[in-house]
Amino acid sequence: MKSDIEIARSCNMKQIEEVAATVGIPADALERYGKYMAKVPLSLINEDRVACNRLILVSSISPTRAGIGKTTVSIGLSMALNRIGKRSVLALREPSLGPCFGMKGGAAGGGYAQVVPMEKINLHFTGDFHAITSAHNMIAALLDNYIYQHRSEGFTLKQILWKRVLDVNDRSLRNVVTGLGASTDGLPAQSGFDITPASEIMAALCLADSEKDLRRRIENMVLGITFDDKPFTVRDLGVAGAITVLLMDAIKPNLVQTLEGTPALVHGGPFANIAHGCNSLVATKLAMSLSDYAITEAGFGADLGAEKFLDIKCRKAEIHPRATVLVTTLCGLKMHGGLVDGDSREQERQALVDGFANLDRHVENMQRFGQPVVITLNRYGDDTEEEIKLLSEHCKMLGVGFAENNVFTKGGEGAEELARLVVETIEKQGAKEIHMTYADDDSIEEKVNKIAKNIYGARSVILKKSAQNKLARIHAWGMDRFPVCIAKTQFSFSEDPKQVGVAKNFDITIRDFVINGGSEMIVAIAGDIMRMPGLPKVPQAERIDIVRGQIEGLA
Repeated sequence: MKSDIEIARSCNMKQIEEVAATVGIPADALERYGKYMAKVPLSLINEDRVACNRLILVSSISPTRAGIGKTTVSIGLSMALNRIGKRSVLALREPSLGPCFGMKGGAAGGGYAQVVPMEKINLHFTGDFHAITSAHNMIAALLDNYIYQHRSEGFTLKQILWKRVLDVNDRSLRNVVTGLGASTDGLPAQSGFDITPASEIMAALCLADSEKDLRRRIENMVLGITFDDKPFTVRDLGVAGAITVLLMDAIKPNLVQTLEGTPALVHGGPFANIAHGCNSLVATKLAMSLSDYAITEAGFGADLGAEKFLDIKCRKAEIHPRATVLVTTLCGLKMHGGLVDGDSREQERQALVDGFANLDRHVENMQRFGQPVVITLNRYGDDTEEEIKLLSEHCKMLGVGFAENNVFTKGGEGAEELARLVVETIEKQGAKEIHMTYADDDSIEEKVNKIAKNIYGARSVILKKSAQNKLARIHAWGMDRFPVCIAKTQFSFSEDPKQVGVAKNFDITIRDFVINGGSEMIVAIAGDIMRMPGLPKVPQAERIDIVRGQIEGLA
């Protein structure tokens, strides 16, 4: 089989005007980025169409290091819905250069279920990540300058909270000292870098419903703490307008296409293990405005991305999916069942059965939200009919729909059975609302406890001293009503990535809270999770090159 990039390169792409026309977007509404990409205006969002749309959320079991294939399945499902006569548009996140050049690779799908042009989407695309990085770091520079220029007046901050960001995996930048050198080089201070997908600018852009709302959110971003324990914000700095200017283009969703010409809106890119893991609210609403069945995915397993999609994004947008598709692989289930190298065939079969517990927990969680669940097996070439039958029978016992898919090798055709099952599930039992994990007026500590205990299955939540101090500050600043975004490993329900399957008798330790006054969420840092990833021993960058004028090695 051809590589992903070879398949993408051999695709006969439609001009972007033709793609837009299939869903009624006039050519003069497009801001073109070459022949095959364009930005589209927020004015195309139609709230009446949004209310009628059959939104479908794609999530998964707890992933392996290589992922489970949610994006690939999301793309294939959207193509399949169009193949069976339904009108579908896709809404996905943008890839980050960090994993693209690190270990996991890009995020444009795979095989015959991709969004294209693959190279451009996986690299600089329309510049959204660069704009977000620039806006975030512009705030950092302006804050440092403000403190430097006003120090003679006695101005200073007790604590600076605003770090810098960069869209690369770089562990060496987690902790840095700025302002070294001569007195004219600034004031020395300890700081650090997060990766751009963890930026509050990214979160705010993805949750804003308009340019005006984005500016309001930027104004409310907390940069530091004064000596009388008050928040010092971008509004105090007086630069919200300048930062909004940097993001004027970035807030507009990007229109591309799948390998089969299905319109796809690819916009925003927060990670779900360190941020809220969903594409932009405006892209999702635009996809809902232009289709009858909008497909979107949320990062990592359902305990992270799907929980945050429902508890944070849907709470803000006042939307809800009619059904959730949970993606699984036999390899992933076996890993969660304790499979190790060298196990016998019988041990491998038992590992598969034992791994069902991880799937069951995710199904239970989604049903707790009031979501009808469909399970799909992302099929691989070495999967056996016997193993697939075991999974199918288990899903039948759970009372949830099951369909395997072959989108990687067959594109939309490989998900037609899944598409019909999803349509049937929505028609018979489509969700009318969301049963949220917590209420707005719960305290932040109550919200964390409800997520940890009800979604993860934790025994209790332990708050470190730093986290307890932050809780008092959050309450004093009137931010208790904000939703909670827990930053936690994606590989386990617990905070320990080695506890696969369904962890038992564990506690969740919250060592800190990050106050996001602009994106209006409180990020709880669980365990040893890092907001700036590191590179693996052999990064994907070693395989990427230009060969005879063409990019190779992107995946």
